[in-house]
Amino acid sequence: MPSSQTPSIAGTALDPTSVRPPLNDAEIVRVTPAELRDTLVRLRDEGCSMLLDLGAVDYLERLPRFDVAYHLLAIPAAVTSVAEIGTPRRVRVLAGVPGDDARLPSVVDLWPSADWAEREVWDLFGIAFEGHPNLRRVQMPDEWQGHPLRKDYPLRGPATEATPRPAFALKSNVPAGTPPAGKVAEALQRQIARARGQDV
Repeated sequence: MPSSQTPSIAGTALDPTSVRPPLNDAEIVRVTPAELRDTLVRLRDEGCSMLLDLGAVDYLERLPRFDVAYHLLAIPAAVTSVAEIGTPRRVRVLAGVPGDDARLPSVVDLWPSADWAEREVWDLFGIAFEGHPNLRRVQMPDEWQGHPLRKDYPLRGPATEATPRPAFALKSNVPAGTPPAGKVAEALQRQIARARGQDV
């Protein structure tokens, strides 16, 4: 079902990952941002001691727009059988995050492994984690504009003078987008000419 036609019940989004048949190796729990912290604390207290991964998905036309997924693993605390070790409890918690209020509580205090994962989600999707001890970019440069994994992010990056855009000669069916002012390209041409000993 296309994301624009995905139903919503009482403010909780339904999408293919939450309505498909149960997976054999994971429980799927969908929560609102207000329920997230209590749910994760409960699961940790029930034995989900390891946060395997934390990531996000942008469903641009859906409400809520984003999903943040927490993958948890319950590792037996006592000596157990080989069968139990081979089939641990796995839980996938999906939190729907609205696009106009993209924030969730940080879980770094629960699982220190969430530190860089939360920073990456903020860097690439713009979802803030309240209470994070050092929420700053982890992949993109500090001066980068926007969050590049959002579905409405320009394919060719922000239209700034520092990022000149090629005209794509021989590809007339591909629009070049907003052209740069040309100052950066001209400066580079002058620099190359000086390096070659040519008059500028």
